[in-house]
Amino acid sequence: MLACGLATHFVPAERLSMLEEALNKVDSSDPTVISSIISEFSQYPNLKEKSAYYRMDIIDRCFSQRTVEDVLSALEIEAKNSKDDWISTTLQSLKKASPMSLKISLRSIREGRLQGVGQCLVREYRMVCHVMRGEVSKDFIEGCRAILLDKDRNPKWNPSKLEQISNEMVDCYFSKVDDEEWEDLKLPPRSNLPAYAIAKL
Repeated sequence: MLACGLATHFVPAERLSMLEEALNKVDSSDPTVISSIISEFSQYPNLKEKSAYYRMDIIDRCFSQRTVEDVLSALEIEAKNSKDDWISTTLQSLKKASPMSLKISLRSIREGRLQGVGQCLVREYRMVCHVMRGEVSKDFIEGCRAILLDKDRNPKWNPSKLEQISNEMVDCYFSKVDDEEWEDLKLPPRSNLPAYAIAKL
C-alpha cells in the first residue's frame, strides 16, 4: 500500500490505540501536524520475501508500456532473461484473463492516475454497469459460468484476442449508460470538508 501510494503511513495494530489517543489530544486540523503525529507511531512494514515490492523495477519496466499487447511483450522478454517464477506466473495469469477485461482495466488505471476518488468511483461504476449489461462483451457471464457454475475453468472469451478489440469497444465501457433505468452514480456533495480534502475527492 505504501509502495503504490495508497497509504502514507504504516501503524502496527498494537499502536493504533495510542495513535488515536494522541490525535484526540491535539487541537489542530493542520495536515502537517497530523502527519507528524502519525509518523511518531508509524514504522516501515516487514515485507514478505516474495513481496512484489522487490520486483518494482520489473513491474515499472513492463507495466509502464502503452498497451496491453506491449505489457505482455515486455513480460515475455523478461521471462526469457530471468528465471523468476513471478514473471511467468504473471504472464500466464494475464494470458488466461478476458482480453476485454485487460483492455478496460489498463485504461481505467491510466485514467485514474489523474482523477480524484469521486471521479474514479463514477468511472468504475459506469464500467461495472456496462460489464453487467453485456452489450459489448458477455465475458463477465462467461467467467461466472466457467468458475462458479460449470467449474470447468475454461472460459470462452469473446472477443478471444486482444487484436479483435477496437478502441471504440473500450470507449463504450467509459461512457454514461444510455438507458434511463441505469442512472449514473451521483455522489453526495461534501461541502463541509476543508479545501485540501475536497481536492482529493
